[in-house]
Formats: sequence, C-alpha cells, structure tokens
Amino acid sequence: MHRVGVRLLGAVVASAAAVAMVTVPAGGPPTAAAAPQLRWGPCAKIHSAKGAQCATIAVPRDYAKPNGPTITVTISRIPARDQAHKMGVLVGNPGGPGGDALGLFSWAAPPAAVQDRFDLVAVQPRGLVGGTALKCAKFNAANDFVAVTNYGAINRDRCEAASPGYPATLTTENAARDIEMARRALGVNKLSLYGISYGTTLMATYATLFPQHTDRLVLDSAVDPNGIWNRVGSDQTPGYKGRVNAMMAWIAAHDNLYHLGATPLAVYRKWSARVEKEAGVPPSLAAPPARVGDVPPGLKAWSQQYIAGVNLTADARARYENFVATMLTPGGDQSKSAMLTATRTVAPDRNYWPLIALRLSNMVPRRKAVKPTPDEVAAETASNNMQTILMCNENQYPAQPAQIPAALFANLVVSDVFEAPGLFWESGIACAGTTPRVRPVVTSNRGLAVTPLLINSVDDPQTPYRGAMVLRRAMGAHLITVGGGDHGQLARGNRPLDAAISQYLITGRTAVTAAPQAPITTPLNRLPTTSGSRSERFGYGW
Repeated sequence: MHRVGVRLLGAVVASAAAVAMVTVPAGGPPTAAAAPQLRWGPCAKIHSAKGAQCATIAVPRDYAKPNGPTITVTISRIPARDQAHKMGVLVGNPGGPGGDALGLFSWAAPPAAVQDRFDLVAVQPRGLVGGTALKCAKFNAANDFVAVTNYGAINRDRCEAASPGYPATLTTENAARDIEMARRALGVNKLSLYGISYGTTLMATYATLFPQHTDRLVLDSAVDPNGIWNRVGSDQTPGYKGRVNAMMAWIAAHDNLYHLGATPLAVYRKWSARVEKEAGVPPSLAAPPARVGDVPPGLKAWSQQYIAGVNLTADARARYENFVATMLTPGGDQSKSAMLTATRTVAPDRNYWPLIALRLSNMVPRRKAVKPTPDEVAAETASNNMQTILMCNENQYPAQPAQIPAALFANLVVSDVFEAPGLFWESGIACAGTTPRVRPVVTSNRGLAVTPLLINSVDDPQTPYRGAMVLRRAMGAHLITVGGGDHGQLARGNRPLDAAISQYLITGRTAVTAAPQAPITTPLNRLPTTSGSRSERFGYGW
C-alpha cells in the first residue's frame, strides 16, 4: 500500500468489473511457440537504467490462449564484466507490485564479484510503462458511499473499459511466466533470481513453476504469503510506528549535530510542531516513550510516575488532540504536512534519516519541487493502476468488515498516513464489489538444485520478520538475519552481507547466518548530491 494515500474515497483511482476468469495451464509457456528474438538498444530514460541495454519481446496476453493476442514486455541487460568467466544470468525485481524493474541493477548494483560473473537482467512486469502499459479511464463514483461499497469494482471496470481483456491478466503468475519467456529469448537453460520485497513473491513463484530452470534464488526482505493481500498493510503499521521511534532516537543520539533534543521525545516534540505548522493540526502518531531526561526539573522526585503517566496516555492523547484540531480547523489535514509524509516514506531506510533531521533543524533549505514530466506521470499512473488491479485479482485474505468504520475514520476524517493504508485494504474497501480472479501459486521448493537464500532485517516494517519466516519455511531457505530495520539489503554497503551474497551466488552456498545492519552511507550534515530516494526506487510495496 505504498501508493494508497489518505482522503482516498472520491479522489483516487477507480476500478473495474467483468472480465473472464484467467486460468493458466500448469505446464508453463507453450513449447510450440518460438523463442522471441532480442534486438538490444538504449533503454528509455524514464527507467534510470544507466549502463543497460533494453529489448522487447511479445508474449501471450493470456497464457491459456497462447495463439491469442500478445503484449509487449521489455528486458534490460547489463553484461557481466568478465565475460570469459561468466557464470550465468541474474534476474532482479525491486518489488511493488508496480516497481519499475529495468533500472534495478543500475541504481542498486550487486557486489563487484557478482557484477563480474553474471549478466544482470530485469524483466519489466506486465502493465507498466516500457511494455504494454495498463490504461484506465477516469475514476468516477457517484458519491463516497458508492466508492466505499464498490471501490474495487469501479476500479476494475474503468481499467477494463480502457484496456479490454488486459486487467484480468495482471497476476504474479503471469509476470513469472513472462520471465520464463525472457529466459527462452536469452537462450539460457537456468536463471538465478534476486527478488526484493514483492519481488520475493514473484521470484518464489517463478522458482515454484520452473524449478528446472532455476539456479540460485535470493529472497531479500520477504513478503508473508499468508497475508496476500488484504492483511499485508496492517501487518506493516506497528513496524512503521516503531521505526519512526527509532528514527527519533537516532536523531537524538546526534544532538551535537542537529540540536533537536537529546531524547526521542524531545525530537518528536519539535517534529510534531513542524507537522502542525505545515498542516494546521498536530499529528495523530503517538510520541516515543519518555525518558528521565524528559522529566521537568520540578518533578524529578516523581520521575517514574511522570514517565509512566506520559507513556500510558501518549497514544490516546495524540489521537484526541489531532481529532479535536481537525474538527476545529478549517482545512486542517495532517496529510498535507510534507514533513509527516516524508517521515513515513523514508522510515524503513536509515540512509534518509539524516534528510529528515536536516529539514527539521533548518540546516538546509527545502529544494524547490520539480514538476514531473509527462513520462513520469504516465509511469506512476500505470504503476498505481497495475498494483491495485493485481492485488485485487489475486487477494486471498478475507476482508474484515468490522474495520470499515476505522478505515473511514482514518482515511476521510483524520487522514492518518500510518493507519489509513492498512485499514483501507484490511476492511475490504480496496477490493469492494469484486472477487479474486485467480488463486496465486502456492510457493514451495519443488526440488530446487540449490537451497534458496532468504535475507531479512529484524525490524523491517515493510516485510516484518515474523511473516518472512513463513516464506522461509515454504521455500526451505537458508536465512541470514540482518540487524536493524532497513528494507531491501541490496547495495547498502554492508560488507559482511555483500560477501555472503557474493559467496552464495558464485558457489551456491553460504554458512553466514547473521549480519549487522548496514552503515549509513549518505552525508549526515548535507543533502545528498543525487535527487530522488532509494525508497522511491524500491517502491516500498511488498
């Protein structure tokens, strides 16, 4: 739910209706079809695929009808630096669903040894720009009540109207079959796979369908297959809140640099004041636990009682103060705060915590917002549409109608950027009026020649550790537990982990079971020289 915001109903996307159920034969792409031919050329600028070449292939829109209409899928490739000792092809996906895959290995390069020995390949998921992009008509609901009760159907219908027959084919299984068509076009017998976040679901699906064509398999920050898809966002909510507390603690530990307070609560109070200044209302996010340093001088004798009282009432007080202010302040809306939304966006990525601290401390000026280009708008629109359609197509977690009042309150009344996304899905609003079109592949290790490798940080809010263990058991994976809570471990400058990843991809095994959290590699006292953020690149879906 990374792209589902607040004030959703009547403002966001709408959806679709009646398309035939997609059924796919169990055997894979039809063997009768000739392998597509690749003609490599420059990648479109929108994909940020520096150093890569791109080619397109035609694949069946519906694999149950191999001789029916086709769609275009784009492949990117960065050749192995040591062609004489090349070991194979490594295919990557950054997550989402809806993350642009083509530039993954350009902006998140694997360890040097892997770059030397593998062609780095990405296959753009169907529905995104760079291939046959999903087009959808304008969202049109008569009123908020209609939107709440039929959001999924409206959304599905509007996409079906603009792309007849296409929305029903947007599934993880079909994306995996597109990768298989790319394998055939590349002319190789086996693929090694690197999936991040939702990419772990996609690559595990490929490995389940095509174990004979799967070599190494890295599952980085894995999605809980039991939560697909209604439950995933709600599982993230506690972790995001805890991660913001960790951010406040980190900023407090660097008070000599930022001068925002020596305790997490002191930093939070400055942060909350900034949110209120920008939005007209305070945030509903509870403050971090109080510490001894937060006790007023006159209450030192009652420190423990003061701390206990502050901590006991923190959540209720923040929610109440936000609600009252929202009701009494015309135009007051916490989601309008750039500080609040940026804090949630970068919470999983420590490399962007200094940016929050710098903005909050006014040590750097705010950069002028850059108007997105038409290509960027088109890419983001297609990504949003594809994500929502795919998730409703294959959702297996039952809706919780009892959560509808909370979802409406979080989305329409207080615009709670932490609570709203999860409740929007868990309540069933996101797919209201629809039923799943397919049953996702039940991922498992069906005789893989090489044991998969799973990597997960202990406090990752995006793909919680507990849920990742479900995929570990299903795939029989070897686990490396990483400290901290960063989401997506590729290209973080974590030398012990990079060494283990290289060892696994080159030899097929590693004995490493634990690694420290990655260092912060961005400057602490100035803005990074490059625009954009890793969090935006990875999409921060699942």
